[in-house]
Amino acid sequence: MNATLPTAEALRTALAALLDGLPPTQAARAVDRLIASYRGTTPTDAPVLRDRSDVAAYAAYRMPATYEAVRAGLDALREAAPEWAPATHTDIGGGTGAASWAVAGAWEGPRTTVLDWAEPALKLGRELAEASGVPGLRTATWQRARIGRALELAPTDLATVSYVLKELTPEDRDALVDAVAGAARAVVIVEPGTPDGYARVIEARDRLIAAGLSVAAPCPHSAACPIEPGTDWCHFSARVSRSSLHRRVKGGSLSHEDEKFSYVVATRFPTDPVRARVTRKPQLRKGQVLLELCTRDEGLQRTTVTKRHGELYRAARDTAWGDAWPPP
Repeated sequence: MNATLPTAEALRTALAALLDGLPPTQAARAVDRLIASYRGTTPTDAPVLRDRSDVAAYAAYRMPATYEAVRAGLDALREAAPEWAPATHTDIGGGTGAASWAVAGAWEGPRTTVLDWAEPALKLGRELAEASGVPGLRTATWQRARIGRALELAPTDLATVSYVLKELTPEDRDALVDAVAGAARAVVIVEPGTPDGYARVIEARDRLIAAGLSVAAPCPHSAACPIEPGTDWCHFSARVSRSSLHRRVKGGSLSHEDEKFSYVVATRFPTDPVRARVTRKPQLRKGQVLLELCTRDEGLQRTTVTKRHGELYRAARDTAWGDAWPPP
């Protein structure tokens, strides 16, 4: 990655500069409401981010985690299509632009359009983008749009839909995924790493495949998901560093947290998906590593790598949840 492009640290710096005057008690109340919305049900006709306080609290509470989850999906896309780069990007339901920061950190130069129905979120997103100093963010277009059946999308190379499907009715979810499938050459959808979030991702995955796209990640194939419904769910984890602002708003003391998320990446151009993906945190035991895998040809599989495997064993000890297996 180009060293001049934004990083999570740059995002935290921009957040701190713009939100430093936010009273902690006011932010904490807004965060509590947002957490309830994040874990519960939100009516489609009520934007989650209602005013400046909500948006500021959201930016401090959710932007770093959303950034890391989307970045993981983009990393998987780059792994599957290392020579491809988008010229245009549409961030659907992008709010304050966390996914756009991740895209600007993955490629230099995409022209980004952020669509959201909450004007306070778009306003703060513009402010953060301007503070970033990154050309791709500073020249982004921020447009108010109702996300759902009425949304009309212009053709785009890359579309990101992060933590949006949960806020929509089933009918609006289906219509949005169909619209994205028709407009974009590559689609990255991210949802919370919960059974419900995974179910929404699988529904979207099925619709993308039916529309003619192929899965590039995290799955090693475009066949049906091998997980039996109701028995488990596919999700991953991203480490999020907490700034002092983040800790103050969330009332936490740890320097980090782990964001659990489910995602799918699908494209209309050829990619090279991994042969297998590590779907759980590897279990390190004396002289062996246990790997839970989703494989291209054999579905779900548990593999034990021991010291007898030599270099492969050493690689297994360095392998993380969500990585390709075997290593490139």
